[in-house]
Formats: sequence, C-alpha cells, structure tokens
Amino acid sequence: QCTTGVKRVAKPRIPQQANPAPSRILDIALLPSTTRQHNQPKGSNHPFLQQHSQISVALSAHPPVFIMAAINKIAPNSPSRQNPSELETAIAGALFDLESNTQDLKATLRPLQFASAREVEVGHGKKAVIIFVPVPLLQGFHKIQQRLTRELEKKFSDRHVLFVAQRRILPRPKRSVNSRTNQKQKRPRSRTLTAVHDAILTDLVYPVEIVGKRIRTKEDGSKTLKVVLDEKERGGVDHRLDAYGEVYRRLTGRAVVFEFPQSGAAAEF
Repeated sequence: QCTTGVKRVAKPRIPQQANPAPSRILDIALLPSTTRQHNQPKGSNHPFLQQHSQISVALSAHPPVFIMAAINKIAPNSPSRQNPSELETAIAGALFDLESNTQDLKATLRPLQFASAREVEVGHGKKAVIIFVPVPLLQGFHKIQQRLTRELEKKFSDRHVLFVAQRRILPRPKRSVNSRTNQKQKRPRSRTLTAVHDAILTDLVYPVEIVGKRIRTKEDGSKTLKVVLDEKERGGVDHRLDAYGEVYRRLTGRAVVFEFPQSGAAAEF
C-alpha cells in the first residue's frame, strides 16, 4: 500500500513480434507467385505467371534437393542463376521435370544447362521462346533437340521454342598502339561479326540444312538476306519460317527471308 496516496499503474507490456526467418534465394525464386508480388508484373493472367505457379506448386511437394536441382539447370556463370526471370524459372523447372520423368532423356539432359532465355513476338499473334545455351553444351542439345523442342512446346503452348548458342562478338583489332581496344592475341575467326551471325542462322534452323544464300539489294539500298532450306524438311518447318526470320532480325538487326527451292531450282543458288 502506498503511503503517499498515489497509486502506481504498471505500464502495459507490448508483445514483441518474432523476427521472420531470413528468406533464401531459392524461396524468392521458386515460391508461388503470391509471395513475390513486388517483383512481378501486374495482372494475374500473365501466361508465365501461370506457368511459374504450376511449377512452383509441383516443386513445393519435393525436398530442397529437388528445388536446388531445378535451379541448377541454369549455368552457374550466368547472371540468371542468381536472379532468374519468370520465364527462365519456368524453363528450368520444365527441363528438370523432363530429366526426372522421361527415361530416354534423363542421361542426356543431366549435364545440360542454359544461360538465359527471352520471349519475342513473331507476328500473327505468335511468340517465340529463345533459349540461349553455352557453346560447349550446344552439341549435347543437338542430340535431343527435336524431341526436346516438342516437349517444351507442349508446356509452353502457342510458342515456338528455339535454341541458340550464346556467342560473343569481339571488336576488330586496331593497329594503333594507344588504342583502348588493342588486343594482344589475334581475334579468332569464330568471334567476328559475320561468323557469329552465320552461326546464329545455323542454330535457328537446326537440324534443317541450309542449301543456299543470296543477298537481294533493293532500289533504296536496303539489303535482305535470302536463305534457302533443304526441300526434304519443308513439311516439318514450313510453319516456323516467320519465327525464324523475326528472331534472326531481333538478334542481329538484319532482315532475312527463309524459303525453299522453287520447282527444284536449288542449283540456281
């Protein structure tokens, strides 16, 4: 009892909220889209948000080792490994799903990784998914590319899936000693602008063989590259020619038209 006649009132104790557990990179990359709203485009109908959510739900039922393996389908030296886009996350999950559940692709897919991916409009309401792969792994993708393309196009409906090696163009060496671009080693021929553009052309149409090329110059000075493909593959890729042309233009800035020999006139080229 207080002798001064003043009662002391105890201050109410405010409960402290527990600090949330620190999130891991895998949680940010692979949890369902509701946990990543601050990093996602607006609109719940975005096709890759839907695809990503489906893959996230599937991965959440597996142990962390499964989730880590899906992210491992992105090359370790790629910036996309630490901060994958929705498209790249969906592709990584799709590749690992095929590796885990498709017996005849398992051994070949296991060592394969991709560097990055992007989506482009190719006209007529269609889109194409370009998957960039490291050059040393390109031959491995070629072994199963036809089958892999069909399987991925089932998962990414209404989209063409194309594989292109990630190549680097080196600048032309300067003769000046004081030039900033002075190179101590000779530039490899495979790193020239022409060589890289030709390689991209070959990657886009693989496994179809290119039987001829020619450049058509218009009156205004603009040039268009015409590429003639093997007639034997017409039935399999005829519906993809517009996608080939638009993707090549996006990657190189050059116009190209793909066609097949007319009336057996392949010898003209």
